[in-house]
Amino acid sequence: MGTLNQQSIKQDMGTDLVKEGKYIYCIIRNSCDINFGGIGIGVRHDAVYGVAYRDICAVVSSSPVVQYEARRANMIAHQRVLEEVMKKFNVLPVRFSTISPHDNDEAIIRILTEEYARLDELLNKMKGKKELGLKVMAIETKIYEYIILKYDNIRSLRDKLINQPPDKIHYKRIKIGEMVADALKEEIESFKNQILDTLNQIADDVKITDNYGDLMILNAAFLIKEINESLFDAAVNNLDKKYGDIMTFKYVGTLPPYNFVNLSINTKGD
Repeated sequence: MGTLNQQSIKQDMGTDLVKEGKYIYCIIRNSCDINFGGIGIGVRHDAVYGVAYRDICAVVSSSPVVQYEARRANMIAHQRVLEEVMKKFNVLPVRFSTISPHDNDEAIIRILTEEYARLDELLNKMKGKKELGLKVMAIETKIYEYIILKYDNIRSLRDKLINQPPDKIHYKRIKIGEMVADALKEEIESFKNQILDTLNQIADDVKITDNYGDLMILNAAFLIKEINESLFDAAVNNLDKKYGDIMTFKYVGTLPPYNFVNLSINTKGD
């Protein structure tokens, strides 16, 4: 390794120690030699390739043995490798910054040998499946108009206050605000359940993440069979047509199945 390259690594990693190992990105079902090109994590862009044991393969690249910071550039580099691999394979994503401290493929083969049964089971479970993400947000002005129209008690009280002096209706306006907030929570929960009732019929599994902000209706990942992707797409499109005047749908796919595979690999004893 040249001096300039070492200096670049030290600058990028913030360390003077440059011990070489193997960065593990994911596990796939494969027994043949395979190379994905120079897209590895870090400043060197090492070649990403497969190390196979029987019919299970770890996708790796050479890397300094360091703890990569979870910053944007590193996360994108890790994600880019997974996206490239996913063009041809179902993947079991490995936890970010998993590195074997040995600079040889034999150490990776030992890991695959020891973990074969677990990895084989997970690969069978995920075969022919993919993760799709969906975020649904209420449109602020539209959802409030919807609530005013739907809730007679709120609309009636609002109408009574329209022509009254502001200093006379301060507490009543607070009361309306509280009523609208309660109605918004109720409507968001109702819309969330309606959306899930539709999509859960097609998905194999769903993981719901906490909402952020009062206007988020749903933040979820769905595990679906690839053969059902067109059905799922159509269902999301139909929901968008049905509710699109009061909410927005952000639909993302295909994603590594992080929400359904939490694969931690012990590299300490390899």
